Amino acid sequence: MSALRTVFAGTPQFAVPALQALIDSDHPPTAVLCQPDRPAGRGRRLRVGPVKACALDAGIEVLQPLSLKDEAARAPLVELRPDLIVTAAYGLLLPRAVLELPVHGCWNLHASLLPRWRGASPINQAILAGDALSGMTLMQMDVGLDTGPILSTAPTAIAPEETAGELHDRLALMAADLLKEALDALASDRLQAPQPQDETQATHAPLIQREDARLDWARSAEALARQVRAYNPWPVAFASVKGIELRVFEAQALQNLRGKPGTLLPGQGDGEALVVACGQGALGLREVQAPGRKRVAARDWLNGHPDWA
Repeated sequence: MSALRTVFAGTPQFAVPALQALIDSDHPPTAVLCQPDRPAGRGRRLRVGPVKACALDAGIEVLQPLSLKDEAARAPLVELRPDLIVTAAYGLLLPRAVLELPVHGCWNLHASLLPRWRGASPINQAILAGDALSGMTLMQMDVGLDTGPILSTAPTAIAPEETAGELHDRLALMAADLLKEALDALASDRLQAPQPQDETQATHAPLIQREDARLDWARSAEALARQVRAYNPWPVAFASVKGIELRVFEAQALQNLRGKPGTLLPGQGDGEALVVACGQGALGLREVQAPGRKRVAARDWLNGHPDWA
């Protein structure tokens, strides 16, 4: 097969390994689609996203439409006459007119084992739910949200203490490998026919809000420990302890301790954790941050707050 005319669509860091894999393949993209630059930082200046930066470094044209719903916005893409569009964390749904544009359709790399965890936060939801497995799915896109038939998958175990950030980075690299394998299979006419998803097994991963990361001490320590991992590095779990709102970056469930939920249990944690009673068990906070302060290990916090020890 001769080189395909490809277009890549993605925006955040998660999509960069897949984009680089496409650039390094026999089918490098003729253009890259990204969401418009967003203001960031204290000065609220427009910041170039990771995918855009990667594309520009490679000398690839970047298109940043606000939407692809109207014909004028789609015109530059239509002019490229792509054979294949590959998306990864693009952030915009592709309308039917775009889905039907490439000869080989549109592929999407999704960070879960579909149909489990369709939507915006699959990595976080897998950890919150205590799933043993996560993985990458390469799917043929349709007009629904992560509902298209599956081309291939790559499962991976979630480590007991793995954070969303750590799993994110591993899955991003797996996405690149999955894409390379699929491109090779397509080029050699070995690509398996896409298989429909089992709708009875579908679950939804909604867009995360900061308030989702608030720890409710009435819940079990196990659930709260998963919550801490699921929201690291963003938006970061937080809760009130002795009247101070602490961000919690690392925590451990302790099953053999009891107390009124939300109260500090001094003398526990061996000096390595701030231990707070939960609805079931207790949560040992191992790395925290107070408002306006640096994040610190619990032992450093206890050194500065002897009344907590």
